[in-house]
This record gives sequence, C-alpha cells and structure tokens, in this order.
Amino acid sequence: MRAGAAPYSDAMTTLAFDRYRTEILHQTALLRSYLTEADPTAPVPSCPGWNLGQLVRHLGGAHGWAEMVVRTRSTEPVPDDPVNDVPLRTGEDPATLSTRLGDGAGRLADALHKAGPDRPVWTPGPGGTAMFWARRMTHETVIHRADAALAVGASFQLAEEIALDALDEWLTYSTLPEAYEGTPALLGPGRTVCLHATDTGSDWLIDLTGEAPTLHHTAQEAAIELRGTLTDLLLLVYRRPAPSVKVTGDTALLDLWLTRSGFWLH
Repeated sequence: MRAGAAPYSDAMTTLAFDRYRTEILHQTALLRSYLTEADPTAPVPSCPGWNLGQLVRHLGGAHGWAEMVVRTRSTEPVPDDPVNDVPLRTGEDPATLSTRLGDGAGRLADALHKAGPDRPVWTPGPGGTAMFWARRMTHETVIHRADAALAVGASFQLAEEIALDALDEWLTYSTLPEAYEGTPALLGPGRTVCLHATDTGSDWLIDLTGEAPTLHHTAQEAAIELRGTLTDLLLLVYRRPAPSVKVTGDTALLDLWLTRSGFWLH
C-alpha cells in the first residue's frame, strides 16, 4: 500500500445529508420506472455477465448492507455477501424486483435519518460516519440506474449537482492508496490526467508524478485530457459507455489509470 495519499474527509461532500437520503429514494424510483415492462433476463451491457434481475438484486444488496451497518451502529466490518451474491435466476417477476428494491431503499433512508450524519459507524473506506454511507449509496444507485437505463434502452440524465458530487467522489478516491500493490506502476514522470466538464467549466487535474497521486481543481496541459459533460465524464471513469467524451493523449495510460484508480469504486 502506498503512503502519503491525500486524506479523505466527509467535509469534502458537496450535498447535505438529507439531500443524499432523498436522492437515494429518487434515483431508486427512477430505476424502478425502467422495470415496469422490462425483461429481467435482458443483458446489462455495462456489467458483462449480468442480466437486469441480477443488477437490481445487487443494488438491493448494497442498500441492505449499508442499512445493516447504519441501523446496528456497527463499528466492525459487516459481511457484504448480499452485494455480490447474485446468482442467475429464471422466471423473476419485474414487479417483485421493483417492490423489493423500493422497500430496501426506504429502509436505508430511514436508518440514515435515525442515525444522523455524524454517527460513528464502520465504513469500507475512509470516513467513519453515516455520512459516508449516505453519499456512497447515492452514487451507487446513480451508476446502477445508468446501467439499467442502458439495458432497457432508456435515456439517462443526471442533475448537475449530483453528477458533480459523484465525479468528485470518484476522483478523490482515485488518490487513495491501493489495497494491494499492482503492476505495471501507475506513478511515473509526466503522468498527469486532466478532466474538463464542458457544461460547467469544472476542471480536475490528477498528478501521478510524485510519491502518491494528488488531485487539484485546476486545468493544465496533461498527458491525458478528457473533455465532456459532467455526466459523461462520470460514466467514463466508471468505465461505462461515454462515446461523446473527447479523449486526447496517451490512451494506454488512461486505461491503466482507470483500472488501478477504480479499485475502490467501480
């Protein structure tokens, strides 16, 4: 594990705790609207090997995992088996999937409300409070709504402030030490990445030239330059289809950076 990465703090959040709670419910409701006439066996192109039913059960498992941590006020790791234990099933009823997803999101929002943002709880990454789960589950729901939209052929749009916060979260996590050493090396001379949001003028510079990655809210010429809307940039860093993003520079470095930096959030 590399030392010296920029520290993460809940103070970096850009939305209020109650907004996150509300957004979890809102994003879940939007995803549920895709299920009305959907085929649960439809493949999810952005999650190879999964169908729509598995995607919905995965997200429901993530909501349930977070809800258990927050509700029990656990300060020790809680098994995440429901998150990834999503075997292929036949004959799933989309209405049942939808109801279970909505109920789970409701329980999560309620647990967060009762806990409050500053309640100390275990978190799988830096943070250590219920605020971590409110923010993380908002963005988890957002990105899987994008997956579901792709699976059913629906359009995907995101409010500017949500896209900005989700992108900033991913980029902040990209500077954290990796849980395991990897090869080839990510850090090296001349290795910089610049993202420019064409709809807001927001800029991020990731510097990979030092002993640890650093993140700066500025623009400059870089080895890799990415230009697109906030939503499209968000989809790109999560390795979802984002063909409208203009990529300039070292595409091999881009692939390495996305793979290695996306260890925490994918």
